[in-house]
Amino acid sequence: MGATPDAVSVIATKRDGHALSDEQIDWVIRAFTDGLVADEQMSALAMAILLRGMDRREVARWTAAMIATGERMDFADLRRDGRVLATVDKHSTGGVGDKITLPLAPLVASYGLAVPQLSGRGLGHTGGTLDKLEAIPGWRADVDVASMMAQLSAVGAVICAAGAGLAPADKKLYALRDVTGTVESIPLIASSIMSKKIAEGTGALVLDVKVGAGAFMKSLDDARALAQTMVELGTDAGVHTVALLTAMSIPLGRTAGNAIEVSESVEVLAGGGPPDVVELTLALAREMLLAGGVDADPAQNLANGRAMDSWRAMIAAQGGDPDAPLPQARESEVLTAEIDGVVGDLDAMAIGVAAWRLGAGRARQGEPVQAGAGVRWHVSPGDRVRRGDPLLTLLTDTPDRFADARAAAVGAVTVQADLDAPVEHGPLIIDRVTVG
Repeated sequence: MGATPDAVSVIATKRDGHALSDEQIDWVIRAFTDGLVADEQMSALAMAILLRGMDRREVARWTAAMIATGERMDFADLRRDGRVLATVDKHSTGGVGDKITLPLAPLVASYGLAVPQLSGRGLGHTGGTLDKLEAIPGWRADVDVASMMAQLSAVGAVICAAGAGLAPADKKLYALRDVTGTVESIPLIASSIMSKKIAEGTGALVLDVKVGAGAFMKSLDDARALAQTMVELGTDAGVHTVALLTAMSIPLGRTAGNAIEVSESVEVLAGGGPPDVVELTLALAREMLLAGGVDADPAQNLANGRAMDSWRAMIAAQGGDPDAPLPQARESEVLTAEIDGVVGDLDAMAIGVAAWRLGAGRARQGEPVQAGAGVRWHVSPGDRVRRGDPLLTLLTDTPDRFADARAAAVGAVTVQADLDAPVEHGPLIIDRVTVG
């Protein structure tokens, strides 16, 4: 047995480019969680990891150590009509207009799988799933474990807030990374996401890793590295894990906000909705059904109404009224085309920032958001427009927000005067990443 690790020696090991031992990792995560390693020491270690990286064993052990600081959920006894239910979850790294969880969870549940979707609230330009759903009158995000199990058994899907007991080390470490310039570390991003997802106890996991201007990962190489690391972590932990790399240079659908994204999601469940939202929902659903052992085409239950039935049951089970009118912003402002031409680009980041400034998002944890605020876009790349045609509609309850939002949104839509100029955008689904 060697000497008990200490913070300075652990930092120095990684600073000098060496791999941390299992004992060092276990000790530093537990000691940090218990308050024995100071914030400035953990910040120094996080920076060393950002600069020096981690190998597959280190990331797996780091993730396991974070899971070990809290609770683990267990769905092994989840049944319906005497049959054990397979569980499958989905996680997205976040993007503008990314409302996919809303139609996806009930769609997959409509095929007899259980979808325990523990989600979060938005921060900055990427909206949170719980913020969107809280626009539905009566809907509640906080569900205790017994109620979650009962809802999964009866309905098949639950979208709710994660309990504080899952991987508490992650919450504490993320707060430090956010203020020390170490958020971008791929090993730390991967272990942050996967510690919570593995602790959730799901049998299978499908990851949607975004890449592009409106995503956290701007380059395809970084997105691929993150996806590969997370797939390896899930696989090593015994969770069937696959990732799709998907484009986030232009925003998804036609809306970014809360209530307006719920409305768009309901359109998809009704068999309509924007083609890109439908495409990505179906692509992820196919992966989830495959992982759960179901051989079916998910498009069928969008068309026949069964996915909508699951949605209504899921919303009602959490106190929401699926028939209630959704909140609408009191004020609106329309930005129009200044010239005749062709829409060349939609900047996802600019639209996301505009929606955030209108009140759809928050700058700090705990701030309230406006249910009706957001941005609706009326054009797509390749559309022809005339001077004065509407491009974007800005929505908010507080008109003094329009100036800042307009400043973000002015360059969001590029209109090219040359009607013959090529407008090219790559595929929405870029690649599929598995272990191997």
